[in-house]
Amino acid sequence: MADWSPGCGGQAPLPYPFYIDIVTKRYFDGVDNKNMDQVLNCFAPDATLTEVTSNTVHQGREAIRAMFIKLFADFEQIWHGNFVHVADPVSNAVCSQFTVLITPNGGEQLRYENCNRFYLEDRLFKDVYVYMSGDNLLKEGDA
Repeated sequence: MADWSPGCGGQAPLPYPFYIDIVTKRYFDGVDNKNMDQVLNCFAPDATLTEVTSNTVHQGREAIRAMFIKLFADFEQIWHGNFVHVADPVSNAVCSQFTVLITPNGGEQLRYENCNRFYLEDRLFKDVYVYMSGDNLLKEGDA
């Protein structure tokens, strides 16, 4: 779609369970298990992931890959759960609130209460907005 923008109309709505599945069983399961292919298979090649609270933007699948390489290397354990989802099939969007338990290498476990807004195009994440309750953990990687 040439005129795509987050939440734009004219997209084919997907079944509600699809949104929950891609967020929890595909994306966050991949993050928690440090499965890079599973994570990246959720993103369009030209996707953007923005950590809003620090205005950190990762443009394109390769920049997103570099960010996750750094995240996976810096943290020995990652867990996402306690999800609350609101999906809007008409705009191909889903908002997810959740708890993050994440342990830096050799450090104490951190707890975050985050919210992500996912906008999809052609069944993949096109724009993702991450709102973190603490310091930005999604730093730029070496692309």
